[in-house]
Amino acid sequence: YQNRNNMSKRIDFVTSIKDLTEADLKAKIQEDELRLKKLEFAHAITPLENPMSIRDLRKDLARLKTFLQSRKLGV
Repeated sequence: YQNRNNMSKRIDFVTSIKDLTEADLKAKIQEDELRLKKLEFAHAITPLENPMSIRDLRKDLARLKTFLQSRKLGV
């Protein structure tokens, strides 16, 4: 069941970024990188309730960067 839930999240994520412009994608990447740094810092001080959120954010960042790169290459 959890795998199906993750798939739907991933599909929602991909559909939400398809409509973004290149500038919007870059802004979202910067915003998420800052959020990731803050999460990692907070986790180092006091363990987070859900440390998997760090991994999820890292994966979302990778998806954004991959999507931006593929758009630049015109794929």
